[in-house]
Amino acid sequence: DPLWSRGLGDVYKRQTKINAPMPGNILDVKVNVGDHVEANQLVLMLEAMKMENEIFTPVAGTVVGVHVKKGDSVNSDDLLISIG
Repeated sequence: DPLWSRGLGDVYKRQTKINAPMPGNILDVKVNVGDHVEANQLVLMLEAMKMENEIFTPVAGTVVGVHVKKGDSVNSDDLLISIG
């Protein structure tokens, strides 16, 4: 779901949050802040219930936040990546 955040000056920029769909461990992060991503691009791998789950971005844009790193444990709905 979109998140409104304050950008430069009084300009507001729309961001898309990618949240964890389930609890698990981060196996790999495929993007860095500043990377351009296309819609449906693989951005990270999440291990949950002994299965590897691919997490894709729903939108094209620029990665403005990577909130996890390889090896992190996450809960459902934890913020993983922000796309602007």
